[in-house]
Amino acid sequence: MAQGAKETVSSEASLRSKVFTRLENDILNGHYAVGENFTEARVAEDLGVSRTPVREAIRQLELEGLVTYIPNKGATVKGLSKEDIQDIGEIRMKIEGIAARRAAVNIQDEQIAELHEILDLENFYTQRGDFQPILDLDTRFHKLIFQASGSRLLSLTLRQFHHYLQQSRETSMHDKDRAEKMLLEHQRILEAIEVRDSEKAETQMAQHVKNATKNINKLQERKDKPAK
Repeated sequence: MAQGAKETVSSEASLRSKVFTRLENDILNGHYAVGENFTEARVAEDLGVSRTPVREAIRQLELEGLVTYIPNKGATVKGLSKEDIQDIGEIRMKIEGIAARRAAVNIQDEQIAELHEILDLENFYTQRGDFQPILDLDTRFHKLIFQASGSRLLSLTLRQFHHYLQQSRETSMHDKDRAEKMLLEHQRILEAIEVRDSEKAETQMAQHVKNATKNINKLQERKDKPAK
C-alpha cells in the first residue's frame, strides 16, 4: 500500500475513533438523554465531520448496547439500564476483589504511602463538603490498587467499567452520607492491604463495590421516579 493511502486509512480510523469516543462520552455523561433520538446528519453537523465516520461510530455504539440504530431514521439512546448497572456491579465485586487480594501481596511501600495520601485528601474534602475532587480521588484509589495487583488486564477491564459509570459515580459523590461511608470503606480496604491480609482485602473491596452499586441504583430509581 502506498504511503499516501496508508495515511488516509490511518486518518479515517482516527476520525472514526474520535467521533465514537465523543458520542460515547456524551451518552454516558447524560448529554443525550435515554430515549432521545439523533441522526447522522445532526451529529455530523454538530461535530463538523462527514456522515461516514458518524455512521460507523453509531454502529459501534449499537454493538456496545448504548443505542438502537435504524437505517435512514437514526439512533435512539439506550444508555445503561438498571440491569446493566447491577451486572457491572456484580462483575466489579468479583474482579475488584481479586485486584485487592493480589494488591495485598504485591503492593510496594511507596504505593501504600500514596494510598494514605489519597485518603487524607479524601477526608479533607469530605469534611469541607467539597465533593467535586472526591471522584478523582476515588478513581486514583482504585487505579492504584489495580496497578498494585500486578495485572495489566485487570486494570484495562476495570477502567472500562468505571468509565461506563462515570455520571452515576459523579452524582453519588455529591451525597455527603455516601461520601463519608465511602471514606470509611476505603480506610478498611487499605488497612487490610497494609497488613497483607489478602482475604480481608478482597472481602472489604467486594463490600465496598456492593454498597456503591446499591447507592447508584437508589439514585437511578429516584431519577426515574415520575414527578408528582
